Amino acid sequence: MKKVALVTGAGSGIGRACAKALGKAGYAVVLAGRRLDALQDTAKQMEGETLCVATDVADAKSVAQLFAETKKKFGRLDVLFNNAGTGAPGTVMLEDLTFEQWQNVVNVNLTGPFLCTQEAFKIMKDQSPRGGRIINNGSISAQAPRPNSAPYTSTKHAITGLTKSTSLDGRKYDIACGQIDIGNAASDMTANMTSGVPQADGTMKPEPRMDVEDVARSLVFMASLPLDSNVLTMTVMATKMPLVGRG
Repeated sequence: MKKVALVTGAGSGIGRACAKALGKAGYAVVLAGRRLDALQDTAKQMEGETLCVATDVADAKSVAQLFAETKKKFGRLDVLFNNAGTGAPGTVMLEDLTFEQWQNVVNVNLTGPFLCTQEAFKIMKDQSPRGGRIINNGSISAQAPRPNSAPYTSTKHAITGLTKSTSLDGRKYDIACGQIDIGNAASDMTANMTSGVPQADGTMKPEPRMDVEDVARSLVFMASLPLDSNVLTMTVMATKMPLVGRG
């Protein structure tokens, strides 16, 4: 039986790299994201069977439709990678953030994974063979913040709570849940790190980045484990980035 994986935020960056790696590993892959054209570009670069579904993860009806189409085409779901995410502008001080900026990050980064997790549970607990695996993109902000990152960092700390609750509540259905915290993967979103990003001491310094393919390999490893084993949390990061130590 071919296994089926679903990746949110699959139109670029980490999501695209992980979707391609899952396809190469033999999964049929559902690609979800806001822009259908970007999802189709990802699909053209992939091996194996794909399904592209334009999705707003912050909208309950859109998420329900995504999982309905997944079940209709493939009949099951084995892996969900809750990857889609966003942040508020890093140039805006905490006290100057608008409510709309805060709410948008919460909607995408926290409500979105919760809605997707709910829908995945509904499929995974009733399918045969029963169960599946959910992997959340937690970010190293789940461990330590960057300056001016309150909305993003708050949601990524919350994702850790969602990961643990999902892991606990999924036991009775043979659903495993883990979290991958990613630091400085090379993508369009981190391009500015080569010229300089704000540090805790108020300075601007360039930071090392790692190949996004290393993230994809880590994700496939987590997904490949049997359901009686689980990586609860994994940190994969550029070796020389300034996460460990005093800033």
